[in-house]
Amino acid sequence: MKSRTAIVGVVILVVALWATFEYGHAAPAAATGGLNIGVVSVRSVISGSQQQVRYSNAVMGAQAQLQAQLESRVKAIEAAEANLKTLRPGTEDYLKQLQSVLQQRGELDSEQEYLKQKRSLENKEWMEKLYQATLKIVTDLAKEKGLDLVLEKTEPQFPISGDELMATFSTHKVLYSGNCLDLTNEVIARLDALESLQP
Repeated sequence: MKSRTAIVGVVILVVALWATFEYGHAAPAAATGGLNIGVVSVRSVISGSQQQVRYSNAVMGAQAQLQAQLESRVKAIEAAEANLKTLRPGTEDYLKQLQSVLQQRGELDSEQEYLKQKRSLENKEWMEKLYQATLKIVTDLAKEKGLDLVLEKTEPQFPISGDELMATFSTHKVLYSGNCLDLTNEVIARLDALESLQP
């Protein structure tokens, strides 16, 4: 009887020690828990957003008008050059026409360079505005859904050039996001609902 009681006591002691050991290891994991992680493809947000479509359409419309104006000026310069060929080189009329042609050419080249740089700056400002709006929406969604972390998960598009491949190696950080919450479509929907971004 004493030996039986001793064995039962030892078994209870072992079970108690084992339970204490397991609880001691499980408690920190339960207390910290896993991270709630979301992902967003910024490239998909920008390319799939109606905000970007509207901006692109507005830019293309403005560029078409400018292009028509520039082509009109090119034709005027070509006509002036044709007229120059009818004049005798070295005469006063020839020199005046030459000066006019060169001045018009210089003004056209200068205007084209100005418009190119202006368009580049406007595009940069637009992308900054769009990206800032995207970041704010992602932050709001993450808070609403109780996410601890949101990662950018744009997939590379193959085939890819050598330079782009090297850039992809350094920027493509999320290689797998199977169980993460993908916020991309919700971000697009909220971005498109904003009125303040209209170009």
